[in-house]
Amino acid sequence: MSERLALRDVVAIDVHTHAEMSRAGHDSLPDDLREAAIEHFRGQSARPTAEELAAFYRERKMMAVVFTVDAESTTGQPRVPNEEIAEVARANADVLIPFASIDPHKGRKGVDEAKRLIAEHGVRGFKFHPNIQAFFPNERLAYPFYEVIEAAGLPVLFHTGHSGIGSGMPGGGGIRLKYSNPMHVDDVAVDFPDLKIVLAHPSFPWQDEALAVAVHKPQVYIDLSGWSPKYFPPQLIQHANSLLRDRVLFGTDYPFITPDRWLADFDKLDIKPEVRPLILKQNAMRLLGLEGAAP
Repeated sequence: MSERLALRDVVAIDVHTHAEMSRAGHDSLPDDLREAAIEHFRGQSARPTAEELAAFYRERKMMAVVFTVDAESTTGQPRVPNEEIAEVARANADVLIPFASIDPHKGRKGVDEAKRLIAEHGVRGFKFHPNIQAFFPNERLAYPFYEVIEAAGLPVLFHTGHSGIGSGMPGGGGIRLKYSNPMHVDDVAVDFPDLKIVLAHPSFPWQDEALAVAVHKPQVYIDLSGWSPKYFPPQLIQHANSLLRDRVLFGTDYPFITPDRWLADFDKLDIKPEVRPLILKQNAMRLLGLEGAAP
């Protein structure tokens, strides 16, 4: 392993990356959904393991929040093990921050798993993908999960807006966009006022809804993953420069978008110089509890 990266030397924290392949060679998405997403993003077909993610981000002097997506009840596809991601992150703690993903349809068994992952494996947050997992964030089946996450003081990240997964396939590959309107997360923010929430992606076609929720609810952040910055809508840039400057986060959705491509386009964006380090690193440090270390 290369020399460990000190937090003071980290140039950026990517809060949205995917471990797409297990050590055993198991992919987290069915091939047809994967290929549709790659075509949508006009990206690469990389399917990194957590170990490969660690090397990739260490080379760039970046940290990365890493997770899989557990949607077994809808896709029938077993996930990359949360325990594997946590184990790799523990061995590469200078660059990887492990989030877990649990299909909310797993009920009490899933809630017990969430408790175990926090207590025994040190996961630092949770990722939900309402489109693929086929649930509304404000459905009561998910509330026991939020109770556990809130009690642990950890953040939860929700996919919002359009999904590249299934895009262009007949019937969208069975993926329903209705689940990812960020207004459904507004209920979660009300019912769990101490739960730190991240709305992932520019939330097309509900960008204004996402901004309204984040402005109104002080524990709600927005990550900028899944889109090249050159396509960000003007109201998102305006709020990133002003009202939400302390709650907007750098994220890529790697491997679908690389940090190299994202940062090159971000350099051309009309973001105030004093706001850039907030978005790229400092806001994520506060969200993830890294502020105790040297910035």
